[in-house]
Formats: sequence, structure tokens, C-alpha cells
Amino acid sequence: MSSGTPSHSDTPQAGNGNVGGDDAVLPFAVEALDVRGRVVRLGPAVDTILRRHGYPDPVARLLGEAAALTVLLGSSLKFEGRFQLQTKTDGPVAMIVVDFEAPDRLRATARFEAERVTALGSGPLKDADLIGTGHLAMTIDQGTTASRYQGVVALEGQSLEQAAHQYFRQSEQIPTEVRLAVAEAVEEGAGHWRAGGLLVQFLPQSIDRARLADLPPGDIPQGHTHLSGEAPEDDAWVEARSLVATIEDHELVDPNVSSERLLYRLFHERGVRVFDRQPVQETCRCSQERVMGMIRSFSPQERRDMVADDGRIVITCEFCSRRYDLDPQMVEAEIADQPKQ
Repeated sequence: MSSGTPSHSDTPQAGNGNVGGDDAVLPFAVEALDVRGRVVRLGPAVDTILRRHGYPDPVARLLGEAAALTVLLGSSLKFEGRFQLQTKTDGPVAMIVVDFEAPDRLRATARFEAERVTALGSGPLKDADLIGTGHLAMTIDQGTTASRYQGVVALEGQSLEQAAHQYFRQSEQIPTEVRLAVAEAVEEGAGHWRAGGLLVQFLPQSIDRARLADLPPGDIPQGHTHLSGEAPEDDAWVEARSLVATIEDHELVDPNVSSERLLYRLFHERGVRVFDRQPVQETCRCSQERVMGMIRSFSPQERRDMVADDGRIVITCEFCSRRYDLDPQMVEAEIADQPKQ
């Protein structure tokens, strides 16, 4: 799940400062360990998303994690399409939606109950405190129903990192490690949200070396013990996982620790190759044309019910907060002019 052209230097050198790392994905490979992966750094893009809606800090952190995870996964698409992460749960944060439109467009939003979030207090919170139980869906959409793929993971108290691991175990069956971090950095007296993440996958030539432990069959007779046939983990993957486990959260969000520097710190003894950096930008897909397309899907009575007391139809995009103020008569005239399907 990595892509790109090798950079001029196979081994990034440790050094100070960020090498243009904000709002970008850096693919990499450690050939000696048969692993590939990506590092994502989100600065202004995620700060714009979180500041725009004025989310409470716990909600902002959770949505920042979801955005970093979505970019890590969506940036692997090798075609023009869309990767969407969505949660629906009974927790204080009832829904999260993050869209990544290949190759570089990101948007995100969350629905939450302010009173329930406040009731959790000001102390450190786990993802599960905010999410509760429900499900997480990851959808790959190439624009047609036939090319749509969706993987679903039950959310039962695990973090987004753990849910990602479960997704890869169930849907992709690729040994995968994911790390996510979000922080609010104070620069020049003002706070700025930052998010980061790292994904590493074990992709050896031999399928047997990448074999995961079998999952227990659902129809196992009561009273019988399931023999998983689990093979010992490959030494190379054990080493890679151990190195990833040493990552501190601040290393994923500190603007003075570049992606190259982090990878060098982790894998320099084995030799790490970086690929072309992939930029990421915060951009919404909403437009007057898309809004009209949505309105056309409603019945005439439903459209009449949308008219406010001031005689206007006002629709606000949940992602970018852009307001579309429409004249109902012009809406009906435009719909009438459209050829019938």
C-alpha cells in the first residue's frame, strides 16, 4: 500500500527543522525488513478544519486522529477516487465523517452532544469515552456502484488505532501497525492544531511469511477448542513493530521533528528509503451544482418544507460551513428546466 518514486537519497539524514513536512504524506520502505509505510503530518489543513467549527478540545483531538488515519489510508489510492472514514455510535461524538479525495483533498466533520462532552470533565479522555459503541466504516469509491468497496469494524471500546488494526486484520489480512497523535501547539501566542500518524506494513515476497493467526470460526461446536494453527511472527516484522513501538506522540506532531528525521531515528540501522512527498490540502467538495443536485432528489412537498420563515432556502455545508442562500422560485424553475431522466 505504498507508492511513489524513490527520492535521491535512500537514507534520510538526521537534522534539525522540518523539511517542508506540513500537510504532506511521505511514503517509505525498509527493504531489509520487508516493510513499507507512510508518515503523515497535518498542520494548517487540520487546524483549519478544527478551528472552523470551534470543536471542544476532546472532540478536536478525536477528529484530528480520524483525519490523520484517513490520509494514511486514502493516500494509497492509485486512481482518482474517494476514501471515506465514518463512525456512527452511541457516544457523545455520535458521528465522524472524513473524506479524502485522491490525490490530495481532505475534509472532515463531527457531530457531538456538547452537554455529554462537558460532563466527561477536563481530564485526559480515551477515544472510547467519546465514541462509545457502534461501528466504523471505511469506504473506497471510484465513482460507480460496481467499484465501491466497504469494510466495517465494530466499535466496542477500542481506540481509532486499535480499530484500524482490526480493519487490516479482518479486511486486508496484512500485518499492520498504526500510530496516531494530535496536539495543540502554541506559536506566537496562538494555538494551532497539529496531527500526525505513521502506518507500517509487512509485505514480504513469501505469502507464508506474512500469514496472520487464523480467526476462530463462527460455527465451532460448543465445548470444542479452536486450534488456530498460528505460526510464530516473522523476525523482521517483530523488529519493525518493536521499533514503531518506541515512537513518542510528540515525534508525530512536533514541527521540529521532520518525517525524514523520525524515519532515520527508527530505521537508520536497516536503511530506509523515502519516496516522493505527497501534498495534502483542506478542500471541500461542496458547490452550488452539488447542492442543487441534492435538492432535486427531494419531493415538491419536501422542498416547500425547506423554505424558512424569511422565504428562503438556506443550506449550510457541514464540512466547510459555507452557506447557500437560495430563492425557492429560482430553484423550482431550474428543476423544471432540467430534462427528465
